[in-house]
Amino acid sequence: MTDRTIHLPVAAQDSLDDVLDIGTTAERLGYHRAWFPETWGRDAVTTLAALADRTDDLGIGTSIVNTYSRSPALVGQTAATLQEHSDGRFRLGMGPSGPAVVEGWHGESFERPLRRTREYVEIVRAVLAGEQVDYDGDLVQTRGFRLRQTPPDPAPGIDVTGMGPKAVELAGRFADGWHALMFTKDGIRDRLDDLQRGAELGDRDSSDVRTTLVLPCCALPDGDAARDLARQHLAFYVGGMGTFYRNALARQGHEDAANAIHDAWQAEDHERAMAAVSDDLLDSLAAVGTPEQAREQFEEFAAVDGVDAVAVSFPRAAEREVIDATMDALAPE
Repeated sequence: MTDRTIHLPVAAQDSLDDVLDIGTTAERLGYHRAWFPETWGRDAVTTLAALADRTDDLGIGTSIVNTYSRSPALVGQTAATLQEHSDGRFRLGMGPSGPAVVEGWHGESFERPLRRTREYVEIVRAVLAGEQVDYDGDLVQTRGFRLRQTPPDPAPGIDVTGMGPKAVELAGRFADGWHALMFTKDGIRDRLDDLQRGAELGDRDSSDVRTTLVLPCCALPDGDAARDLARQHLAFYVGGMGTFYRNALARQGHEDAANAIHDAWQAEDHERAMAAVSDDLLDSLAAVGTPEQAREQFEEFAAVDGVDAVAVSFPRAAEREVIDATMDALAPE
């Protein structure tokens, strides 16, 4: 059975308490895990540590922390500490993010992101195993590091994100899971073939690599209002967050729409960018509309063979009543 998880909102919340209350509500509704991204809002480590204190059984995880703003040794320390603090409920999701975040916000060179991700996975795994880490990579060098406490048992799973074929292949070859974002049902099936190929290259069973689909969702009695919120959300990511989302959409057969959205958003014509997200495109990428419509679309994504969990992700402009309504509508039965 496909797990239902949530992707805590990074924006539009007035306080940390508001974010944590969404997490406790998710636990009450029966969601399996709460993921938290780390972009321009609250940091993921503090937020998830606080959420662990307020919940009993809810899994927690990063989706994602980037592989540039923290060293791999620190990421390993952080994962070990969150696993200890949450009594084994933590899962680490990480990935390279993109130039807009890494170069624009953190001032780091966005160099060889796939190689960097692989090296981070290898180093973090060694840290979590309690090994002395003497690592001489192409991009990262670490000497003499070892945890000074007992390593976590079990060690938290390490997931990576990725959109392109090689990034997903990397997840299948080296990671414990893959986080998929901005995919149609056919698009994620294509990338699951890449995951399988990566697992074979790593002499692994692809069923041991857990796939989590982060799905934009919005369910309201006013279905048109829900669709407008989701349309704005998709236009922002395709148009305003570099080229990765645009390219991912183009690879899935929507090149004209991806370019139209991107070009309009870059020209600061946000209404035109939103209009370029057609009804058909919106329905292929999200679970939106009335509660009945959103549930039906959600179940179609959850039924894709190879998807182990679907994370309910909220539109970036969603206020609390929208988030609550969507969580209620899509909660596990």
